[in-house]
Amino acid sequence: MTLMLLDSASLWYRAYYGMPDTLVAPDGTPVNAIRGYLDMTARLIGIYRPNRLVACIEGDWRPSWRVSLFPNYKANRVDPANGSEEEEPDTLTPQIPILLDILDAFGFAVIGIDDYEADDVMASFAVQHDGPTRIVTGDRDLFQMVDDDRDVAVVYLARGISAHEFVNRQWVQERYEIPGDRYGLFAMFRGDPSDGLPGVKGIGQKGAALIANHFADIHEVISGAEADHAALSPALIKKILAGRDYLAIAPTLVQCATDIALPQIPLEIPKRPKDMKALRGLQEQYSLGTSIDRMVAALQW
Repeated sequence: MTLMLLDSASLWYRAYYGMPDTLVAPDGTPVNAIRGYLDMTARLIGIYRPNRLVACIEGDWRPSWRVSLFPNYKANRVDPANGSEEEEPDTLTPQIPILLDILDAFGFAVIGIDDYEADDVMASFAVQHDGPTRIVTGDRDLFQMVDDDRDVAVVYLARGISAHEFVNRQWVQERYEIPGDRYGLFAMFRGDPSDGLPGVKGIGQKGAALIANHFADIHEVISGAEADHAALSPALIKKILAGRDYLAIAPTLVQCATDIALPQIPLEIPKRPKDMKALRGLQEQYSLGTSIDRMVAALQW
């Protein structure tokens, strides 16, 4: 019973920028993100044949509990002039509610949890539900969730559907030269500019990899630094100890929440559309002919 978790914002942004903006409905409504999202999802369903599927969305892209710990969390995506979030493209915004209506008509579970990011929702599903689990995203943060024992892997879309990476622990180990289950620790030290997370000052990817190869968690790292561990140079020890305040909050900032109270709803891919009449109506209204048909074919209805 394979569970596929879709990082919906990641997919619709990639679809929006990857599909021509000349794709519009008869009334002029842009539909490039909708068509791209449906086409990508249909192809992934065909490749991985999931029995269960959840389209995960943001309850809050900047959760209050992360911001209270670290006010600069994703502050790089906020307009300093008015405090508003990074602007979504004008021609993407109107497509999202239409896409959500289409997913609902298909009968797919669409889940977002207040004050949590989609990453947290996916991580909680990955931990709380039995595998195999495939997390579809273009975000490296989810690499921390790969677990070969439970058959949790990331379908990483950085290079698109046709060249996507199947990320398991071996992939993480080969890519970053660290133990495959320590990506989260590695990321805490390296930082992530896209989320406004600095990591530990002066420690880049090479230093973070060295740390991840010799220690299993932050407590071990700090204890090792305090004890002048042989694997740590004096300069690296100095940086680790200077970064203790940040390291005290880094696990909460960097690690995905896995203990969210998830709604108890059916996740199984339906054997027939929830509302075929509504689906065909949306297909006609927005000229989504082949995209809807590809999804229907992928679902083997």
